[in-house]
Amino acid sequence: MTRWHVVFSGRVQHVGFRYTAYYLAKKLYLTGWVDNLPDGCVEMEAQGPVSQLRKLVLQLKSQAHIHIEHMDIQEIPALPHERGFKVRGYSQ
Repeated sequence: MTRWHVVFSGRVQHVGFRYTAYYLAKKLYLTGWVDNLPDGCVEMEAQGPVSQLRKLVLQLKSQAHIHIEHMDIQEIPALPHERGFKVRGYSQ
């Protein structure tokens, strides 16, 4: 079990990035969350097998409506009891 903290920059807000990430992560059986940052970037933590995390990033990069210019990926400690994948910041 691996957990990645990722910050995406580019055209990643106001293009459905968070909900695309949500649906892709659910399809890949990953846990974690995704949220917009005030500077226009998107922050995500995703957890699961490395092969599935790579698929998530590749599928996000292949979306026509999303343009990722840069990704900062850091491996962080896994949260073994986490369940599901959430979109943060929707009601804030």
